[in-house]
Amino acid sequence: MFTLNQLAEKLKNEDLGTVMLNEPLKNHTTLKIGGPADLYYEPKNIESLKTAVSYMKKTNVPIRAIGRGSNLLVADGGIEGVVIKVGEGLNHLIRNDDKITVGGGYSLIPLATLMSREAYTGLEFAAGIPGSVGGAVFMNAGAHGSDMSQIVEKALILFPDGELKWLSNKELEFSYRTSVLQEKGGICVEVVLVLEKGDKETIMAELKKNKDYRRNTQPWNFPCCGSVFRNPLPNYAGHLIESSGLKGTQIGGAQISEMHANFIVNTGEARAKDVLDLIQFIQKTIKEKHGVDLHTEVEIIGRNE
Repeated sequence: MFTLNQLAEKLKNEDLGTVMLNEPLKNHTTLKIGGPADLYYEPKNIESLKTAVSYMKKTNVPIRAIGRGSNLLVADGGIEGVVIKVGEGLNHLIRNDDKITVGGGYSLIPLATLMSREAYTGLEFAAGIPGSVGGAVFMNAGAHGSDMSQIVEKALILFPDGELKWLSNKELEFSYRTSVLQEKGGICVEVVLVLEKGDKETIMAELKKNKDYRRNTQPWNFPCCGSVFRNPLPNYAGHLIESSGLKGTQIGGAQISEMHANFIVNTGEARAKDVLDLIQFIQKTIKEKHGVDLHTEVEIIGRNE
């Protein structure tokens, strides 16, 4: 068995990637909120990750993977154990006709832009989704009537027991903003996307339209985590919150966006507790006014102080 300090030294000595103790996770989330990871690790490549996870299993501490932190609220007390960031070491890209193999750490917006410029259609919906490819598979990210389930052929998953296995689209069990990975765990390290060639001008126009929509309707000029609540279809969370007069409501440094009511922004020095208190206030108000239970889309993880 390793202690965390021993594990950190082993990962460093074997040059398996970036290793830091007590790294503040506010540096790795789009909300700019989050306490420290006991041990933060960013792998150099898939093989390094697999080796590192085999060592991590000998520590008997929790292991948690994150992507770009765009759909994540990390508690003020940080995260116990090891946090693996699927980042630049896993951002490879291989083209093979209409099949695109891409690392789980590849950023979704640049990928959508690149594919559109090369006249591949299918990723235009992702023009304004600021996550990683792996995180997008995990959440079945989507917008504008499309989502990842429509373009993923298969994904390479590193499971908690150390097994590296391909899961087909069907085995990923996609549904609205969910996949089987949320239940079983595992790190999405690589994805095969099936995109079609199309008319470049048409594709680029659709990409621009989606980017402009995001820019004009959502508060990306503030730190935020994207949509906070799942839409309780046929209703929409943002409409319910706005119609309840909650736009602009603030607790501590956390505020319901004046631009889009399903966004909570960090106005400067927000803590996770501020965001959590605001989420609970919204849920209570919507239940009282509309009889609707709002469930979070943002993933809330970590330990309280």
